[in-house]
Amino acid sequence: MTGVRAARRLPKSAGGAGEGAAASPVEVLALAQTDWLYHHLRVAGDPAEVAAFRQAAAGAGIIPWQHSLGRAEEDWFHLLVAPPPPLQRSLSLEGARILAGQLRVAAEERLRLVAERSGESRACPLDLHRLLPVPEAVLRLGPEHPEARAWLWSHWGTTEALRHVVELPVPKRGQPPRRDPGLLWLGFWSADWTPWAAIRQLRKRWPGLRLAVQPRYDDP
Repeated sequence: MTGVRAARRLPKSAGGAGEGAAASPVEVLALAQTDWLYHHLRVAGDPAEVAAFRQAAAGAGIIPWQHSLGRAEEDWFHLLVAPPPPLQRSLSLEGARILAGQLRVAAEERLRLVAERSGESRACPLDLHRLLPVPEAVLRLGPEHPEARAWLWSHWGTTEALRHVVELPVPKRGQPPRRDPGLLWLGFWSADWTPWAAIRQLRKRWPGLRLAVQPRYDDP
């Protein structure tokens, strides 16, 4: 498994160093079943700059998609009227249509709440949407739209928000772990790839900082 993952760190679209030009929309590299890869990111430099980066990077850790769920409503309706075996239909056509509509309303309300709260939360210490925001026009397309996935691949290098982002304690020999003001050390999971496109942009925007990212294949 390690060999497969190591090969996927350096897609052809990313160049020999893993950080080259982003792929075109038809070259989005994402597995049918997402493989979440664990990483460490160390951001080091002047304590004031590290503190500024820390503040800029903290957010909700989500992508506040705003798309309509009209197509999803149709999919739910067809699933309700023709459930897969061994399930049997228990609703009339009218009942299935009503329930599918209710599911759509509930899901769109949840998306609205997520979008509202995403601007308030700072629970995630590395929020790519805060640092490299997804444009409103792309958010309206939804996460499965080819153009939305192409944007994420081109600008972030991964097609989903980072997950389980945590700040790691800095070990000090003979002392309990502590926070080093000149170092922000993070652990996170990334979908399918190391987010080289995002790291490349962040290095350009924060030239005074040293950003070192490393996949950790042996870390549980």
